[in-house]
Amino acid sequence: MLRLVLGEAAALAAAGIAVGLAGAFASTRLIQSLLFGVTSTDALTFTGISALLAVTALVASYVPARRATRVDPMVALRYE
Repeated sequence: MLRLVLGEAAALAAAGIAVGLAGAFASTRLIQSLLFGVTSTDALTFTGISALLAVTALVASYVPARRATRVDPMVALRYE
């Protein structure tokens, strides 16, 4: 159960990060004049933020997934 929930969360986070990176790369020309001290396609910034978002998504999904593994399956089925 834990692996299933974390796998779905990881897939959603990966899709969101991919769309976000594509949008960020597409908008680099628009924001290039607003950036100071970094280039518009700074690989370290893109990698660091992507990793931070992935870790945050996995931690945010781990807490409810861990709680769901502690529930007795028969109690959960009776509830529905």
